[in-house]
Amino acid sequence: MTYHARAFWVNSPGAGEIRPVELPDRGPEEVLVKTLFSGISRGTETLVFRGEVPQSQWGVMRAPFQEGDFPGPVKYGYLNVGVVQDGPPDLLGCEVFCLYPHQTAYVVPAGAVSVLPEGVPAGRAVLAGTVETAVNALWDAAPLIGDRVTVVGGGMVGCSVAALLARFPGVSVELVDVNPARVGVARALGVPFALPEAALHGRDLVVHASATAAGLQLSLELLAPEGRVVELSWYGDREVGLRLGGAFHSRRLSIRGSQVGTVARPDRTFAQRLALALDLLRDPVFDALITGQSPFDQLPDVLAAMAAGDRDSLCHLITYDGE
Repeated sequence: MTYHARAFWVNSPGAGEIRPVELPDRGPEEVLVKTLFSGISRGTETLVFRGEVPQSQWGVMRAPFQEGDFPGPVKYGYLNVGVVQDGPPDLLGCEVFCLYPHQTAYVVPAGAVSVLPEGVPAGRAVLAGTVETAVNALWDAAPLIGDRVTVVGGGMVGCSVAALLARFPGVSVELVDVNPARVGVARALGVPFALPEAALHGRDLVVHASATAAGLQLSLELLAPEGRVVELSWYGDREVGLRLGGAFHSRRLSIRGSQVGTVARPDRTFAQRLALALDLLRDPVFDALITGQSPFDQLPDVLAAMAAGDRDSLCHLITYDGE
């Protein structure tokens, strides 16, 4: 039987379209998934849409089920939740998360999907990839009880990190962003909010996720002696300038990179990390990160608007009703 689907492609920097797709026959160890929701990972996907992935990182930045190559045409994305329509009996009818692009249906190996835990609605589950990044960042950061921690950058990743840090006993958390509208999200997450000029100093740890040089510079300035910055931002092909004189050396500060492509704990696998992220999404507090939704047919226009500078969106949900 031949199955047909539709997929979103970035044709060239700044231009996207929806294309028809003919799905391959399902093998015995594969599943056919009908998409219910996908999420736009705003930071990374707008870089891809604008064609700003540097050539040196084309291999590193490939999504697990990407088709085509940067800068385009390319089918890109990795926040997809659907229902298994055909496959092994133990998966049939299950709602699953998959690191798959924006497409109405797809065939993947059964091992590439993760069944949603009870209590995790399909719409919220698109955040699994982002929460997984936050989990990895906190494994790298290793906050201690009683630490004073600031998250600079209130995007999807920064807010996910702040939401998880709010669960740590005795940890003081502050979310900092240039957009005052983020105060409502911070309140929903249960953490204090500050604009950069009012941010608390003397912090033991700063997690930086604003993807700006100013944000990284501020992160260093907020640290106490011996403090550290965990850098989560992805800058694409932009150069980043920092002032590393004075306090950087005298206070013995440090910057550590963190990236979800490597599991930050040697005693955990990719599958275990994703399973943890999905389990954490039982908490409805993460609904605050979903700030809008649009039908699949509108995805080219939605992503163009986000890439052009829509500052208010966090995770924009794409719906597939009737597909």
